[in-house]
Amino acid sequence: MTPTVTAVVLAYGPEPWFEDAVRAVLASTGVSLDVVVVDNGYTGDAIDRVKALPGTRVLTPAENTGYAGGTGLGAAEATGEYLLFVNSDAFVAPDAVARLVAVAGEPGVGLAMGSIRLADRPELLNTAGNPIHYVGLVWSGGYGEPADRYTVRRRVPAGSGCCFAIRRALWESLGGFPAEYFAYHEDTELSLRLHQRGLAVEYVPDAVVRHHYQFSRNDLKNYLLERNRLVLLLTAYQARTLAVLAPMLALTEAGMLATATLGGWWRAKLRGYRWLWRHRAWIRARRARLQRERTVPDRALVPLLTSRFDPSNVEAPRGVRVFNAVAGAYWSLARRLL
Repeated sequence: MTPTVTAVVLAYGPEPWFEDAVRAVLASTGVSLDVVVVDNGYTGDAIDRVKALPGTRVLTPAENTGYAGGTGLGAAEATGEYLLFVNSDAFVAPDAVARLVAVAGEPGVGLAMGSIRLADRPELLNTAGNPIHYVGLVWSGGYGEPADRYTVRRRVPAGSGCCFAIRRALWESLGGFPAEYFAYHEDTELSLRLHQRGLAVEYVPDAVVRHHYQFSRNDLKNYLLERNRLVLLLTAYQARTLAVLAPMLALTEAGMLATATLGGWWRAKLRGYRWLWRHRAWIRARRARLQRERTVPDRALVPLLTSRFDPSNVEAPRGVRVFNAVAGAYWSLARRLL
């Protein structure tokens, strides 16, 4: 039987590739597919043309719901057995969706992500799965490396929200992304929750996606990245893990505060602390849910985590060599205590 898939695409701002991204999804082969577009504040001129495309629906929330909230709105309208989430600046190859859902439907698999390539140099990777540092830092794995080095399907720590497929029933049982995240780290949280249920996050090398990737820093992005990193740690880790890692987590916070001060975004960092305090009841409830639903302890997930921060898609902060030396030494001890 032909798999049925609902693709969710978010549109925000003057996205120049939005229409082409939707058309690429609709051109997918080997699946029966429809598209739900969430207009989160799109300012381009393609929305009416997209509305007219067969198999496409457009939702227009009253306000920008962010990536986390917008995907939830789109997924709630889905009719397919599988959900595909794809960025509005990413082009899926014609056979990519069928390859992703074939893996996502296997027993023991939570989600399947594609081989995300740089759109202007598709022989190079944007990501082949994102590493997770045990202090919560996440980055694009394999960025800028030749894609032909990553031709073997494998389990990865975190999938990329740029393009992945998941069974709709599983997504609904997980409750999707928490809208409170707004943007960033929600794909990491979802990946960790799947691992904690004993399900794999799979990189599918022959499901090719070309992504017009841009990494830009601003106060809002810094605020969300740091705030959500701490939300992830406070809710996803077991109490024993937090206790064992407490000294290193405190040291990392001191380093991030110094980085924020030197970079001029210390107000964004402090704003994140204020949000955590104001939403402490939600954090407690979120933590209770994640710990209640898991079946795999943190000690079994140690191989998925890394102690070395070495992103190639962003400039590493000052002192990263010292940080890596300290973090590596601490991890060699801490992992034995989990």
